[in-house]
Amino acid sequence: MAQISRDDVAHLARLAHIEMSETELETMAGELAVIVDSIASISQVAGDDVPATSHPLPLSNVFREDTVGETLTQEQALSGAPDEEDGRFKVPAILDEEQ
Repeated sequence: MAQISRDDVAHLARLAHIEMSETELETMAGELAVIVDSIASISQVAGDDVPATSHPLPLSNVFREDTVGETLTQEQALSGAPDEEDGRFKVPAILDEEQ
């Protein structure tokens, strides 16, 4: 098991400006030791013959081709709008312009 002392945790807490009680320092020292050991065990498994991966499953591009299809005219797009002005949707103002 990795040796992370209470003093190591206290030093890290000071650097991070985190106040910790004595109980929290002792608990965190044990938890950090477990984390360091876990990372070390993973590092041992990955060898030079194991390629680095960014995802455990192979991915493929699932995007469709970008082709122009049937589109609405401006009049058709605005036909269901509650209000329009100058060929655009008209919406209520949300910002106060007198700032």
